[in-house]
Amino acid sequence: MLLKNERIKELFHHWSVMTFYERFEHLVALVLTGLIAVIILVALWRLGTEVVRMLVLDAFDPLDHAVFQTIFGMIMTLLIAMEFKHSILQVLERKAHIIQVETVLLIALLAMARKFIILDAKEYGAQVLAALALCVTALGATYWLIKERNGRQR
Repeated sequence: MLLKNERIKELFHHWSVMTFYERFEHLVALVLTGLIAVIILVALWRLGTEVVRMLVLDAFDPLDHAVFQTIFGMIMTLLIAMEFKHSILQVLERKAHIIQVETVLLIALLAMARKFIILDAKEYGAQVLAALALCVTALGATYWLIKERNGRQR
C-alpha cells in the first residue's frame, strides 16, 4: 500500500511540472492503455471459448492446419496487443518519453509473423509471398541496425 501511495505522490509531482501538451499525452496514453486492456481481455476470452468449444466438440486437432492457423493467429494477436500495451505503459511510467522506434519495429515484426502463421499459401501467388518475405527482411534488418546503434550510444 505504501508503494501505491508513493506512486500516486510521484504522479502528482510530475503532473504539476508537466506542460499542457505533456498532460494531454499522458491522458491519451492512459485512455489507450485502458482500451487495449479491454481488447486484450476480450481477445483472451474469445481464445479461451474457442479452444473450449473445439475441445468439447472434439474437433480440436492441433495437427489440422486450419485449426493451427486459427488458434496461433489468435495467440499472436494477443501477443501483439500486449507488446503494444507494454510500450504505452513505459510512456506512462516515464521510462520513455515517446514510443521507441525499436518497439514499433518489434510490433511490426510480430504482426508479420502472425501474417505468415495465418497465411494460406495456396491462396496467394509467389509474388505476394516474396513481397512479404522482403518486408520481413527489411523490418528485421532495420530492427538490427537500430539495436546496434542504440547499443553503441549507451
